[in-house]
Amino acid sequence: MSTRVTIPDQDALRRVGAKVRQRLQGDPEIYQVPTDKAEIFAVPNFLSAEECRRFITMIDAVARPSELHETAYIEKFRTSYSGNFDPHDPFVKAISRRIDDCLGMNPICGENIQGQRYLPGQEFKPHNDWFYTDQEYWLQERGRGGQRCWTAMAFLNTVEEGGHTHFTEVGASIEPKPGVLLVWNNATPDGAPNEGTRHAGTPVIKGVKYVLTKWYRTRKHS
Repeated sequence: MSTRVTIPDQDALRRVGAKVRQRLQGDPEIYQVPTDKAEIFAVPNFLSAEECRRFITMIDAVARPSELHETAYIEKFRTSYSGNFDPHDPFVKAISRRIDDCLGMNPICGENIQGQRYLPGQEFKPHNDWFYTDQEYWLQERGRGGQRCWTAMAFLNTVEEGGHTHFTEVGASIEPKPGVLLVWNNATPDGAPNEGTRHAGTPVIKGVKYVLTKWYRTRKHS
């Protein structure tokens, strides 16, 4: 007799995944990375040059050494600088809502937008955005909105050399293009956390890399 393994938030991950997938695939302007290992989309010209410049200035104002759940990561795993934007700032609210509308996500499920800055030599080693439910931190995250379903990340500038977003399992290395919004489903179509979304921010070799990221949960984020 087989025992069915219970996956936290599986039904919600499957349901939200199908809804967003249908929306993104229905837009002819949105490019889908050709792979069966993960659902990764690129939205061109999502941010204007002026919006990118404004976010870069804001990131420089809030950037602090990036933090991680210490139980899941090792020292020097993520060496960038990051900071959350004020969610009540009218500019931030407008862009945040634009991301919600692009994905068709309920705004209450979104985390605050975070900005990240990578200087030469800084990186984010291969990782998944979804939470490992066997770790201690899951007890807290489960009550703060549950599992992460989708990630939206916007590139804000051209990097002289390095600084790609490398999906290690897919074999796709994506060069930063200012204004492009990169979106991916952190779950498989059946609602399980997808190892195929493992990705890295490769080391910046020359220049500086600026991005902003918004993660979504299966329920209201708090």
